[in-house]
Amino acid sequence: MPARTLRVASQLQRALNDLLRGDVKDPRLQGVSVTEVRVSGDIRVARVFFSTLDPDADPEPVLASLERATGYLRSRVAGLLRLRHTPELRFSLDEGSKRGLELTRLIDAAAGESVGGETSDAESSLSGGESSA
Repeated sequence: MPARTLRVASQLQRALNDLLRGDVKDPRLQGVSVTEVRVSGDIRVARVFFSTLDPDADPEPVLASLERATGYLRSRVAGLLRLRHTPELRFSLDEGSKRGLELTRLIDAAAGESVGGETSDAESSLSGGESSA
């Protein structure tokens, strides 16, 4: 990806996070953060990936609110970034946090099973050792 595209994506991410934190009053957008921005080569379209504090929550109300606020966010970003053309914002849920939570749960479950399995093995070897002694 060209350096200019990366720079614009980074600036967009920072500006959108600041706007979501401070300017947007919609309560459904509380706790929403922009995790990644991918800008097209001509900088006309920006795919904005977002996540919520609760990865298990339904993302549809948040997505609908972001889409409703697109005009406002785009106009504010235009004033902040001073680009010739402000990219069209297209929002998508970032599945990374949800997958990370699922992996953590799987690891915890596997660790709990292995610890439980080791404990029962240790107990059986102890009781076996005690009965032979």
